[in-house]
Amino acid sequence: MSAQATKELLTAGTWTIDQSHSEVGFTVRHLGISKVRGRFQTFAGTLNIGEDQLASSVSATVDLTSIDTNNKQRDGHLQSADFFGVDENPTMTFESTEVTEHSLAGNLSINGVTKPVVLSLEFHGVTTDPYGATRSGFSAAGEILRSEFGISFNAPAGLDGMLVSDKVTIELEIEAVPAE
Repeated sequence: MSAQATKELLTAGTWTIDQSHSEVGFTVRHLGISKVRGRFQTFAGTLNIGEDQLASSVSATVDLTSIDTNNKQRDGHLQSADFFGVDENPTMTFESTEVTEHSLAGNLSINGVTKPVVLSLEFHGVTTDPYGATRSGFSAAGEILRSEFGISFNAPAGLDGMLVSDKVTIELEIEAVPAE
């Protein structure tokens, strides 16, 4: 018999992000004609689920040195002071301020700048894996303007006049397990 995901509510308590079954990714336009996708290899987070699930909270930290766009030279440039400036600000953090059934609002800190963001949120359900562990799944997505976080490097080029778009789409696929 196979386990099935259900839309039942999460059990109240602390859940941790399972990094090996989750992804923190982004997409940005390049030259106005294509998209570059990337992800971060190292991140951690906790979901504190309240008895009233709308009173829940989320906190996460992303290691910006773990960026992977499938191009080591570009990854190095993204880690430089032109973009993330990882020597001074090696992490990105998120602290939720409000959770609703379909959105996650919070404060995103990048490059020493903190701004409010709202992500669309989709809960996929809870299931038990073949080893007996309880797991929950979520997707979240939203857009930010990198210039609002002090990341303004660009060069005049391409169809939209910019080498790299200011708008960045954040894409999260999260699997969480109850904290031990």
